[in-house]
Amino acid sequence: MSNENPPATQEPTPPRKSAPRRPDRGSSGNLFWYLMIGLVVAVLLFAFGGRDRNGTVLEFSELKAKLADGTLSRANVHELKIGPTAISFQDRPNKSTESSETPRRFTVPVLGMKEENQAALTAMLEKAGIAYGYQQEPPEWQQLLLLLAVPLMILAVFLFVFRKIGGAGSAMTFGRSRGRLYAQEDLGVTFHDVAGIEEAVEELREIVEFLRNPSKYQALGGRIPRGVLLVGPPGTGKTLLAKAVAGEAGVPFFGLSGSDFVEMFVGVGAARVRDMFQQAVQRSPAIIFIDELDALGKTRGSGMPGGHDEREQTLNALLVEMDGFASDQSVIVIGATNRPETLDPALMRPGRFDRHVLVDRPDIKGREAILKVHAGRVKMDDSVDLRHIAKLTPGFVGADLANLVNEAALLAARNNKTKVTRTEFEEGIERVVAGLEKQTRIIPEEEKIRVAWHEVGHALVACSLPHVDPVHKISIIPRGLGALGYTLQRPEEDRQLITRTELQNRICVLLGGIAAEEIVYQENSTGGANDLQRATDLARRMVTEFGMSPRLGRVHYSEGSRSQYLGTATAHMETAHSEETVREIDLEVRRLIDQAYETAFEILMHRRPAMEHLTKELLEREVMDADHLQVVLDQYRTGPRLKPGTAKSIEPPEDIPAEPDAEGLAQNG
Repeated sequence: MSNENPPATQEPTPPRKSAPRRPDRGSSGNLFWYLMIGLVVAVLLFAFGGRDRNGTVLEFSELKAKLADGTLSRANVHELKIGPTAISFQDRPNKSTESSETPRRFTVPVLGMKEENQAALTAMLEKAGIAYGYQQEPPEWQQLLLLLAVPLMILAVFLFVFRKIGGAGSAMTFGRSRGRLYAQEDLGVTFHDVAGIEEAVEELREIVEFLRNPSKYQALGGRIPRGVLLVGPPGTGKTLLAKAVAGEAGVPFFGLSGSDFVEMFVGVGAARVRDMFQQAVQRSPAIIFIDELDALGKTRGSGMPGGHDEREQTLNALLVEMDGFASDQSVIVIGATNRPETLDPALMRPGRFDRHVLVDRPDIKGREAILKVHAGRVKMDDSVDLRHIAKLTPGFVGADLANLVNEAALLAARNNKTKVTRTEFEEGIERVVAGLEKQTRIIPEEEKIRVAWHEVGHALVACSLPHVDPVHKISIIPRGLGALGYTLQRPEEDRQLITRTELQNRICVLLGGIAAEEIVYQENSTGGANDLQRATDLARRMVTEFGMSPRLGRVHYSEGSRSQYLGTATAHMETAHSEETVREIDLEVRRLIDQAYETAFEILMHRRPAMEHLTKELLEREVMDADHLQVVLDQYRTGPRLKPGTAKSIEPPEDIPAEPDAEGLAQNG
């Protein structure tokens, strides 16, 4: 049970037509195959080296005895060969017709046989009428290959495993850059493929002109910018913009991530930085794109005094390379990050990253333009109004809108439709915001009724207060990981500033579900845990960050640094406030929560008949849209109609009491 806001964003995945080129591995890759070929040759020589190693082994004394008693004679001995280390023969001819059995092979070791014994043996063979011959010793080179077969095999296996683990083929290539050189046909992105961020595109067009015609600016004494930093929330298209610059300029594009420089070996990251810039200078004019720059360029000084860890050495190398170009080397570094507050000041100064380009969330016109780009790839019904879809997606970035169009297309295919309609787009918005709908999940009837009361409490408080986002839909169908129901609110326009009154009313809406459960059941459940957490966080930010507490004054008490684009805060271990101040902050947060809860409780108590009617309708329908919600509320309206979300003061209906606090929510009517 939650009151959903616009979703978190994700980093976009730029379209990629083909896999990027991999760097040439050089002779280290061919060495492995040369060793394997040599190993195969050695094994073949070992197998067919001229000496037969199969058969029964006889002692030399046994051979002499068999020759003496006539067991071995011309009739049953064939192909007898006398070698330097052994005597071999068969017991019958190879083409024997007497038996189908395979001829047996015998071997007699005679290593170091004396001359007199050899003379006696040849005499006995001649006496028995057995034909014999001599087998020559293998050449020295063949014996050497046989001896080296096992070491070569071990070396080949070692190189193969080392190459798989290290990814470079030898220890000398650890310092080589992992950046990939993308060909123009691999990029395939221009400014025509970028929509919704026209200001950032216009800022980068001058960079393209620098790369196309650097002499035009150098002739006037101008200096080409060393670096461009793309800053913005995840998913807004920073990587896509960098590729568009390379596609427009038609220059080599080296792309890599900040984490590619990080290695467990000291000095490897700095060596990779130098190698990366050396490759770019050789192909200048060129672009080096470093994604997630904060992984490499965080503020220095976090290590031990007098020490330099691997990350700081890598950052120092980057600082030197960026400020060490000659004026005729047209190499521009483009960095992308969503945490600019963590970057080192030396990296942000002019001369390194000269220009900072904000890639912000698109407004309604930008969202419509982005939807047109992605909707051109799907078959869309003529009734779909992309302007209306853009209005329903405040806070969405390019990645969210691309995901929305894809979800709508998948839903249309699942429903066996030939075109994507408005229904699929609206359902896709809910899937992106709230998660996948779980129609088959079994919920006890008692819990289902409690969820209905809870969600109606959210919606009714939202419809009873001004300066609140209008309710778009109420549902008691489970979605996502843990939401048993949700109340979906959509702002009527993009807002950049929020007043204290609006924040107070948002807290009232968040606590409306808990107040409804308290009215009906005289106790609340665990379903309001997320609402309570969000309300408390909002109240604490009002006190500590926004200076909206009359008791504590216009003072910033927050100690942690909050990311501008990620929304996450980092708390410090040590506090700069006294215990009394911390206690005052807790008391003020508690006062704001209690005051908002009392307001929501009183609204629901005085509108109890409308709440019961809405709950009954929601249990029957399971999903209620804004039009049906307004129809039910109109039946219980006894005063002027209150339009939620307006910026003007509107007199409240007769059935809504005024708030007791003159400085609180009563100022909204």
